[in-house]
Amino acid sequence: MSRKYKFREEEGIYFLSTSVVNWIDVFTRVEYKELLINTIAHCQREKGLIVYAYVIMSNHFHLLIGKENKGNNFSDIIRDLKKYSAMQLIKTILENPQESRKEWMIEKFKQAGKANTQNTQYQFWQQNNKPTQLLSNDRIKAAMDYIHQNPVKAGWVAEPEEYLYSSARNYTEKESRLKITSIYDGTII
Repeated sequence: MSRKYKFREEEGIYFLSTSVVNWIDVFTRVEYKELLINTIAHCQREKGLIVYAYVIMSNHFHLLIGKENKGNNFSDIIRDLKKYSAMQLIKTILENPQESRKEWMIEKFKQAGKANTQNTQYQFWQQNNKPTQLLSNDRIKAAMDYIHQNPVKAGWVAEPEEYLYSSARNYTEKESRLKITSIYDGTII
C-alpha cells in the first residue's frame, strides 16, 4: 500500500522529516551528506523547492520548506528528491571502497525493498514523511528551533551554528553547504 506524501495545500510552509529505513546511520560520511545536499539544491534550482531551514543528521533529515508557484507540486518534489537521492546513495555506498558497513547496509535496504511491493530492489528512505503545515509564526519558529537544535541535542556541537550541515549557519552568516531562503525576509542566504 502506497503512503502518499500528504500536503494539504500547495501553498504555505511545511515541516518535513525523512528517515533512512531501520534508522541506519548512513550520513556519518561526508560524501553521503554532500550527495543529499546536492540533491536538495537540484530540487531548489529545477523544481521550485524553497528551503527555509534544514539539518542532516546521521539517519534522517529535517526541512522547513515552501515552493514556488511553478508546475511542480510538493508531493512530486519530495518523491523525486527521495527517489533520486536513494538511487545515488545506494550506488555510492556500493562503490565506496572505504565503506566497512556496505554489505550490512545493502542487505537492510534489500530487506526493506522486498517488504514493499512498490520497490524493485532496494528501499532507502522510510515512506512516511508526515509533512506538517505550519500556520502560525510561533509554529514556524518552534520548527526552526527544533531543526537547528538537533545537532546540539545529539551532543555533536555546543551551538547550532557550529554544525556544517545545518541552516543555523546561514542565519548566523557563516559558510554553509546549502543556500537557503531566509524565513524573515525572503532573501537567499
